[in-house]
Amino acid sequence: MCMSGSATSCEECLLIHPSCAWCAQEDFGIGRTLPSRCDFSSNLVKRGCDTRYIESPKSSVSVLQNEVLSTKGSGWTHTNVVQIMPQKISLSLRPGMQQLQVRQVEDYPVDLYYLMDLSLSMKDDLDTIRNLGTKLAHEMGKITSNFRLGFGSFVDKNVSPFSYTAPKYQENPCNGYKLFPNCVPTFGFRHILSLTDKVDRFNEEVQKQMVSRNRDAPEGGFDAILQAAVCKEKIGWRKEAYHLLVFATDDVPHLALDGRLGGLVQPHDGQCHLNELNEYSASTQMDYPSLALLGEKLAENNIFLIFAVTKRLYNFTALIPGTTVEILDQDSKNVIQLIINAYNNIRSKVELSVWDHPEDLSLSFTATCQDGTPLPGLRKCADLKIGDTVSFNVSVEARSCPPRGTDQTFTIKPVGFKDRLEVTVDYQCDCRCTQRAQTNSSVCSSIGTYTCGTCHCEPGYLGARCECQEGEAGSMYLSACRETEGKQICSGRGECSCNQCLCYESEFGKIYGRFCECDDFSCARHKGILCSGHGECHCGECKCHAGYIGDNCNCSTETSSCVSDNGQMCSGRGHCVCGCQCTEPGAFGDTCEKCPTCPDACGTKRECIECRLFNSGRLADNQTCPRLCKDEIITVETLKCASGPDALMVLLAVVGSILLIGVVLLAVWKLVITIHDRREFTRFQNARSRARYEMASNPLYKHPVTTHSVETDFNMFGKSYNGGLL
Repeated sequence: MCMSGSATSCEECLLIHPSCAWCAQEDFGIGRTLPSRCDFSSNLVKRGCDTRYIESPKSSVSVLQNEVLSTKGSGWTHTNVVQIMPQKISLSLRPGMQQLQVRQVEDYPVDLYYLMDLSLSMKDDLDTIRNLGTKLAHEMGKITSNFRLGFGSFVDKNVSPFSYTAPKYQENPCNGYKLFPNCVPTFGFRHILSLTDKVDRFNEEVQKQMVSRNRDAPEGGFDAILQAAVCKEKIGWRKEAYHLLVFATDDVPHLALDGRLGGLVQPHDGQCHLNELNEYSASTQMDYPSLALLGEKLAENNIFLIFAVTKRLYNFTALIPGTTVEILDQDSKNVIQLIINAYNNIRSKVELSVWDHPEDLSLSFTATCQDGTPLPGLRKCADLKIGDTVSFNVSVEARSCPPRGTDQTFTIKPVGFKDRLEVTVDYQCDCRCTQRAQTNSSVCSSIGTYTCGTCHCEPGYLGARCECQEGEAGSMYLSACRETEGKQICSGRGECSCNQCLCYESEFGKIYGRFCECDDFSCARHKGILCSGHGECHCGECKCHAGYIGDNCNCSTETSSCVSDNGQMCSGRGHCVCGCQCTEPGAFGDTCEKCPTCPDACGTKRECIECRLFNSGRLADNQTCPRLCKDEIITVETLKCASGPDALMVLLAVVGSILLIGVVLLAVWKLVITIHDRREFTRFQNARSRARYEMASNPLYKHPVTTHSVETDFNMFGKSYNGGLL
């Protein structure tokens, strides 16, 4: 990996990977190409580099602020409630890792701003919440001893086609509406009550409110949410508190670009625009805010948004971090329980967000939640209880090196928390040996700079020691690029430049070596896979991983596959080398278990059986019984040899089998014919019984038509009248 980057300087080597190191030793790698100085530290040591000359700076972490996590929020002093540790660190990169701990403390202050849709369809909801303040304060008192409540309302932009703009509707948009003839003029957003712990004030202000009327179904709720988030001083958000914004409506809000229907083409600027009457003054000047802008401002001000809606049409809320959706009853009767549920849901999870993330830094997270199991790639924990502590390992890696002296900062914070971790980063991109660079060094023929073991030649000069000029191609230089006399220059895979081979690039892999004689793609393959996937290709030879051998690393050193069913290695007929290699003539199979020509057990053990039972047998080489049967534990009961077959019995069995098969086939044929005949006869009987004519008559015969003669008298001279003669 490090060598494949072809780094020609120490700084380039450090950028390839955090594990790469550079050898600045002058005589290191003689006869090798320059990239060989860049490798893993362990490899450089093996290849002869003294550890004193290895450049491999490590990252360091300095914790600048690390206050202990708080356990409760009551009795707080506005500065000392801590829910995240550490709070500030400094990184000096190459890659670094820092553990971040987060805890939800008990009895933490809560600010809740109730933002209500006051369009005409929400009239029954307004009646329901007139005493909401007292009830909500009572329930929230069970969770926190420090609770404040505020109130605001919205309708929509007072421009067509969103609202009724005719003069007769300006003072009373409900003019002519029989069911509810009186309502207040249309408005965008109105801040009514700043956050206060006097819940009676909330009830008083709600009692005064009246609904208004807009023209289309969606409302201008996003205008109101943004103003409630960014107008911090007027709303009264406290820094040391949870910020809950309850958004109660019965329809979806207008989104960015909808304002163009009313001629509002200016995008929202994300600023506070409340006038002296605490009304949104830019409602008819700017478009509705976008989801991205809304999410940014909510996160920037640590606000949890709770959608209390009557319709399940809020799928886009997944795009806004720290948002929950709860279904509101048609008349808002369940609003208190809804808020409690949403708050508990918010407190049950922790999710990290990154602010001002530098482009040249790569961050990865590993979450360790309450069960203690590391979850790589996750930055969120759920199903937490108040007081649970969760940890996040944050790995920071530099992808590039900015100019020297550049310090960068970014922030990691849990969504909705005021607590944060501030990270300052400087970069370890320089090598110590660079500080000892020698210009016009004699090592570089006095026409180059010697730094970190290599020469950087002046323009027009080449070579490891700047000993050549561009364009020179003498035979002395060319001979240094041949492995032996008669071979191609640079093995035909590179160019000779001042006694040094510059290897070509290849789409198949890397070509390297003093004479470009090596590569990492010309090794043996197995089923098309280089080194079977169980090794690395080094200069045409597979270097197998542990547990594999062979030219292409396809042979496992594991022998379990060679054990046959009888427990023997290769059934006793071969050796286990990359599977069973059968040595017994005629043996085959995965474990040499098949062998038609091999002697059976009776044949191989006959001499031993005879020797043990009868103290006789054909003993060769003057063997005695104990010597012949040294490793055999065999008795007649365990080795029963089969006797030869009886020829007469075999003949009778074959003839009998043939006759039996013939009789069975004949009986089956007879049975099939009988069944067929009976079916045909039954069909004939059924047809005969259905006939309705006598056997002597022909049902196709029809009698001729009967004719009759009519006698008619004619009177040539008489007159006829209605068929009669006169």
